[in-house]
Amino acid sequence: MSTNPRRATVYFDPALHRALRLKAAETERSMSDLISEAVQLSLAEDAEDLAAFEDRVIEPGLPYETVVADLKRRGKI
Repeated sequence: MSTNPRRATVYFDPALHRALRLKAAETERSMSDLISEAVQLSLAEDAEDLAAFEDRVIEPGLPYETVVADLKRRGKI
């Protein structure tokens, strides 16, 4: 966690809140730590996705109409 954490109010569905409480107790971690880790993982996944989009930006596009026309030409549809 950062050296100067910020407080936020988060509302959960009661069933999710219960599951989170149980997981925190089972893993001997705080609910805050579990939530922070989940958010960090989600943001890291987003960063990977954005990097992949950047890597592929130079690839040529393939219009949908071209794909459909090719499938028709080959008798697939």
